[in-house]
Amino acid sequence: MSNLNTTNQIKLTPNFSLHEFQCNDGSHQVRLHPHLLERLQQLRTNLGRPIIITSGYRNPSHNQAVGGSPTSQHLLGTAADIKVAGITIDQLAHHAKEVGFTGIGRYPTFLHVDVRPQPSYWDYR
Repeated sequence: MSNLNTTNQIKLTPNFSLHEFQCNDGSHQVRLHPHLLERLQQLRTNLGRPIIITSGYRNPSHNQAVGGSPTSQHLLGTAADIKVAGITIDQLAHHAKEVGFTGIGRYPTFLHVDVRPQPSYWDYR
């Protein structure tokens, strides 16, 4: 019998599983908007490289603990912080905009992407 945690090991797309979007506080909670998943898969397909999700859904207590905005898209399951080996933040932002992400935030080590109703772009590097 395996000791591996199988919580949320459900394959959602060819390249993403549910566990990649769960809250990083150990609760295994997930909230995931289908448009976020669709655009991430399209981005992955276009890039031909793995996308590492460093932050997906955040429950309110974890969002507060990491200093997230009280109105963070992460709380809604509409955002992910991502990075891709061998691609700069600016290149990744360009590709993210091409596949239809409406929220794109540049940070020193990752790119925030989301599917909010109105476009918003920022650079905190």
